[in-house]
Amino acid sequence: MVYKIQSVSQINTSVRLPASKSISNRVLILNALSGSCFPIENLSDSDDTSVLLKAVQSSGTDFNIGAAGTAMRFLTAYLAQKPGTWSITGTERMKKRPIGILVDALRELGAEIHYLEKEGFPPLQIQGKKLKGGVISLNGGVSSQYISALMMIAPCLEQGLTIRLEGNSISKPYIQMTIRLMESFGVKARWEGQMIEIKPQTYIPVPFKVESDWSAASYWYEIAALAPKNSSIKLLGLEENSTQGDAEGVRLLPRFASPLPCGEGPGEGLDFVDIPDLAQTFVVTGCLLGIPFRFTGLQSLRIKETDRIAALQIELRKLGYVLQAGDSSLEWVGERCEPEPHPVISTYEDHRMAMAFAPACLKMNEIRIKDPEVVSKSYPNYWKDLSAAGFIIMEEA
Repeated sequence: MVYKIQSVSQINTSVRLPASKSISNRVLILNALSGSCFPIENLSDSDDTSVLLKAVQSSGTDFNIGAAGTAMRFLTAYLAQKPGTWSITGTERMKKRPIGILVDALRELGAEIHYLEKEGFPPLQIQGKKLKGGVISLNGGVSSQYISALMMIAPCLEQGLTIRLEGNSISKPYIQMTIRLMESFGVKARWEGQMIEIKPQTYIPVPFKVESDWSAASYWYEIAALAPKNSSIKLLGLEENSTQGDAEGVRLLPRFASPLPCGEGPGEGLDFVDIPDLAQTFVVTGCLLGIPFRFTGLQSLRIKETDRIAALQIELRKLGYVLQAGDSSLEWVGERCEPEPHPVISTYEDHRMAMAFAPACLKMNEIRIKDPEVVSKSYPNYWKDLSAAGFIIMEEA
């Protein structure tokens, strides 16, 4: 399926943003570990959260989490300490996303986990049992989801858990989010320097309401940057004092989208190590506004739903923009090429590719997005909200 999205001359809309997927997924694990019978209010209706909710509420032993990377990591740790025999699998792309670092760490803590196909990758078979815990060392440059997965089960381990982070840590706000949410369920964690220490404790069941998603807000900030100046967009449900690291990142976008009249541009040297999920939004916005940039701290983009660095290079070339990439950076110095006359943006099973590129129609009059249903991974009503804002969306074969 392909959607053709056509631009509008003016936008005046209010948007009820979806609940935070990052918070929802963590709270589901914490809720299960606490044995809570309280309902979680405003739980995300995203695919990622739905498969995790089904898993933690299921009486089954075999789980297919599709393309939900967070669910794969959080469930692996959760099931490793839950008595029983379990298996977890996912899509073909999921089977190519590494999980060996997390599995190795869990094995150090006493877990019994086996690879069912390729070493270091899903699917997994897990013999869940009480884990001893202890002290482990982990590269701080790996996905923060590995660290969060271990942190959440730490209070349930016989000896608790101390994590020694080696090297530079990435996505620190997501680790801080996990700590704050654990505190909401009565567990204290101490993070000083390169050490995270969590002693054996008991989670307390509590009612919880999930706030709206700042990552989803980023696409509306992008639309505001690209839209005619007489447009008005009101975003509902966001919290100023949010636990989400992307809240501060999203607030950088208006400054980035207003280039300085002289000197160093606002896109020079922006570091996305703490806000990797916003990279696609900034990259597409920068190109369409003609703002050269060099973004760093993008190492985790290589192991997301797709290789997001490569995907951005390929798809922006269709629009006439030539990007240069390093292992952890993307740069656009203003180099252009001949754009395709009717570009169709491939989404690579990646929700953020679809949502970051759709607003391009505001500068190109129209754009086509392949496999638009991928937005259900985090923002199922994205296309409905665009339609309500006046964008014309037509399905093509």
